[in-house]
Amino acid sequence: MGTTVEQMLTEMRKAKEIGADIVEIRLDCLRNFSPAQDLQILIKQSPLPTLVTYRPIWEGGQYEGDENKRQDALRLAMELGASYIDVELEVAHEFNNSIYGKKPQNFKVIVSSHNFHNTPSTEAIGNLVARIQASGADIVKIATTALDITDVARVLQVTVHSQVPTIAIVMGERGLISRLLSPKFGGYLTYGALEAGAISAPGQPTAKDLLDLYNFRLIKPDTKVYGIIGKPVGHSKSPLLFNAAFKKVGLNAVYVHLLVDDVEKFFNTYSAPDFISGCSCTIPHKEVAIKCMDTIDPIAQKIGAINNIVRKPDGKLTAFNTDYIGAIEAIEDGLRESNGSSPAVGSPLAGKLFVVLGAGGAGKSLAYGAKEKGARVVVANRTFERAKDLADKVGGQALTLAEIENFHPEDGMILANTTSVGMKPKIDDTPIPKHALKHYSLVFDAIYTPKDTRLLREAKESGKIIVYGTEMLIRQGFEQYKNFTGLPAPEELFRELMSKHA
Repeated sequence: MGTTVEQMLTEMRKAKEIGADIVEIRLDCLRNFSPAQDLQILIKQSPLPTLVTYRPIWEGGQYEGDENKRQDALRLAMELGASYIDVELEVAHEFNNSIYGKKPQNFKVIVSSHNFHNTPSTEAIGNLVARIQASGADIVKIATTALDITDVARVLQVTVHSQVPTIAIVMGERGLISRLLSPKFGGYLTYGALEAGAISAPGQPTAKDLLDLYNFRLIKPDTKVYGIIGKPVGHSKSPLLFNAAFKKVGLNAVYVHLLVDDVEKFFNTYSAPDFISGCSCTIPHKEVAIKCMDTIDPIAQKIGAINNIVRKPDGKLTAFNTDYIGAIEAIEDGLRESNGSSPAVGSPLAGKLFVVLGAGGAGKSLAYGAKEKGARVVVANRTFERAKDLADKVGGQALTLAEIENFHPEDGMILANTTSVGMKPKIDDTPIPKHALKHYSLVFDAIYTPKDTRLLREAKESGKIIVYGTEMLIRQGFEQYKNFTGLPAPEELFRELMSKHA
């Protein structure tokens, strides 16, 4: 998408370095385009096979000039040795007629249709594909827009059954899986951006992420799909951990980001045992997802929140809560290290006053987990009703967040923040003023973006034991990995990746 020929050549070399197979040249991005001269250089000097696109404004591109000149440039690209050209359905008939009998041997025409508004019905998509085929396309390309992640299912269904090579993309963040899983569903190719800021369509991943984060080259029709469902979900580091682990162990599986609005609709739509084989579940779905489950682990049932879902071979969904295991173990180890006590002596949480900030999914996990270990639990929440509801369940005390600053019945308390106060982008916020931290011995923050929250920085400055949100993330990840695969997690690898990337 460079604006000059030189810039494009630099980008092509970068694409080859990253590991691309083909490079798409967007002629409509060039500022001063002289077809005869520029195409000769671009096509002949490209280190990779080229796909030439000259997208007009009426199909979401930048070209506003004469239509005949635009098509002349595409014909010239073909004559100069481009491997593919992309032409829009609206003009494909006349264009394909104009090159009839003149196509070089390995040259292919991609006929494309872009819908920037929505994703039509399965029937309408099928009709569209038939129209594209009838226009003389060698390769069919459809791009629709995802208003919901379930829209992708209709497009993938058509791709799988298509008799001609097909590129099917569902644009936008909710359509990401259409791009990542194209090899699983028989897609001809997928697009990757050179840089995160230089995408040519909404929701496009970078080529580097496709290859290194999602292990694109390892995805096959029988690859099992796992993922993380949430909203928002793009910030999640889970795909990094699971995909690296799957690759290292040689498991034929991929773990993807799943931006889900409606959990029930999601599980009803994607019900095949290999898609979805299992998923992690984050905010805001930890509680609502319960009603979609066939069986629930008893502790998860009590907590009333789940974060780990496994689909059994018979299609049934089983849910767990690994959050409380991860967080409580991390807090116990933090206390043990400071006391120098041996792990065998029961839980160091027994008898301690354990203050949980927030009464959502993670708050419930910690409150319940702490109670299991014999701690006395206090729950503080923005709305008192929610705090009281949870406190009653664990036989504890309820407060509002505003009351926390002056709450100190004793010293050596444990503080666990599960609210989003201090999370990116509002990293200067903290749920409790620094002076109030003196009554605590250990402070845990479930937030891991950023890793060093203001709360944890101030706790450290106050000489307290601190436990990072990344610890809960890593440890609950160990449990999830075990539930997904039946194998122990590669703990060293998980830790190494988290320290590198978090």
